[in-house]
Amino acid sequence: MTLTAVLSIRDLSVSLGGSRILEGVNISLQQGARVALLGESGSGKSMTARAALGILPPHAQVTGLIEVGGVDVTHLPALRRPAHARPAMVMQDSLAALNPIATIGYQLEQPLRRAGATRLGARTAACDLLDRVGLFEPEQVLMRTSPQLSGGQRQRVCIALALACDAPVIIADEATSALDVVTQAQILRLLRDVTSRPGGPGLLFITHDLHAAAHLCDRALVIQGGRVVEDAPMPRIVSAPRHAHTQRLIASAAECGIACERLFA
Repeated sequence: MTLTAVLSIRDLSVSLGGSRILEGVNISLQQGARVALLGESGSGKSMTARAALGILPPHAQVTGLIEVGGVDVTHLPALRRPAHARPAMVMQDSLAALNPIATIGYQLEQPLRRAGATRLGARTAACDLLDRVGLFEPEQVLMRTSPQLSGGQRQRVCIALALACDAPVIIADEATSALDVVTQAQILRLLRDVTSRPGGPGLLFITHDLHAAAHLCDRALVIQGGRVVEDAPMPRIVSAPRHAHTQRLIASAAECGIACERLFA
């Protein structure tokens, strides 16, 4: 059975102020798949995310093709895209991602109401989403604001919000980098569970954390200087990298005591 491509990026190049930021990037993400985009700071990871989300700077020059849910959105900013062609976003800074003066309930209920739910239906669905992402006493959480929650709780709320949007693809940009080890492991398990369910969204996991990516993702793309230099199943990336830059990333992780290849031994 052929799975549906929920995100397709083909030969994407982005220039800003005459400088080429991305060059010929290709990414194909199927429904329920978990793909890591690995690279150092400044390699082009976040710019790739911004292009997929439709939040590039207005003066950016873009060539290539971006399709979300089969819809060509290459030159459409986020707000001009049809609802079913908008990826959901889980950001690293969950405090900045959420409105600090609006309750969690209000923020979760908005996409549900736009989808046609009644006020009561949206409140019930919001409780169910918080329960699904492992937040206890969801009714209490709905009445709180983001500064009243811990970092791990806020990140779970952001994932619940992504699910409330019923998007075909979730883009997580360094979503676990600011978390403690225990909370990071919980969030990785949650993302795996969310994408593994029947009809679950595809996940583009953007990170410099090779260990987190190896725990979560089935495939990885390595980006350097705005170009994808390697694209392979995760076991091969960590055990037999072919590109020199990927080899350096694996070696650097090993120097820090991170032996990802043991996950696939």
